[in-house]
Amino acid sequence: MSAVVAPARPAPAGPAAVSRRVSAWARRVLRVVVTTATVFLITSFGTYALGALSKTNPAAAVLGETATPADIARMNHQFGLDRPLLTQYASWLGHAFTGDLGTSYFTSIPVSASIRQALPVDLAITGLAALFAVLIGGTAGIAAALNGGGRLDRSVTAVCSVLSTIPGFVVGIVLIVMFSATLRILPAGGYVSLTTDPVQWFRCMLMPSFALSLTLAAHIARQLRTSLVATLRENYIVGATVRGLSRRRVLLRHALRNALGPTLGILAVGVPALLSGSVPTERIFNLPGVALLTLQSSERHDVPVIQGTLLVTVATVLVCNLVLGALLARFTPQARR
Repeated sequence: MSAVVAPARPAPAGPAAVSRRVSAWARRVLRVVVTTATVFLITSFGTYALGALSKTNPAAAVLGETATPADIARMNHQFGLDRPLLTQYASWLGHAFTGDLGTSYFTSIPVSASIRQALPVDLAITGLAALFAVLIGGTAGIAAALNGGGRLDRSVTAVCSVLSTIPGFVVGIVLIVMFSATLRILPAGGYVSLTTDPVQWFRCMLMPSFALSLTLAAHIARQLRTSLVATLRENYIVGATVRGLSRRRVLLRHALRNALGPTLGILAVGVPALLSGSVPTERIFNLPGVALLTLQSSERHDVPVIQGTLLVTVATVLVCNLVLGALLARFTPQARR
């Protein structure tokens, strides 16, 4: 009788293989860091140049119409506006890395202090809007894909087509009329910090976040529905179903994971859209966020505040894209390659 030979186990990875994997990971991280830093430098320079090259003279705006040329020249020297553009940019960026974004020309309040006070409002609106968009769009997209061609699928597609064309501020006005003016169950505007009253904070954030989320939710639902329908027709999904795996396991462990790539791409593009779309939303609901601060500063040509808020917005968008890129690499195997 011949002896039964056990299958050979794969040899453990040696130091050379581990070193190659670590080296490949380090190269990927370095490439991401270099790309992000390059984008940040280009956008930050464009942000500063827009303010520095504008036709409005901040010194003249601060001093008023009675200012003489000598007064304007003295104020320009005090602001450092008589130096070359690259010198101004290098000094501004160097101070920005230490948290010093300059001082408002009109209020003399440090820009960083104004942004620290306003930024939590934008982060709350954007975060809740993204959460609502994922929950609403994800649920609708999965339901439509599982009922492909049916009434639910057609209904979801029709509703998403309508929602994707309605601006967030229009939805906000409708919500104010319904839940504030008519039902009187939610505040029409204002802001309370999370640490002061969490319940009232959520009540103040609920309508603006929901209004801001619907457009992104519609895009997520349509993209997820399209990707999931195509994935469910793949051979490996059919094979998993034939082997007796439950429908829930096939959907969550196999189909949904491979269909998430394009949807995360939509989310990566949608986060900057949420930040930009918060300007009219904050004005309608009277929320003291960075978007409203930027709008008010642009109306009075307060250049340091405009430059500081745009720089913080760019940094926030880059961080969000890095996080979503990491999620994309985590959930979609093809993104790792």
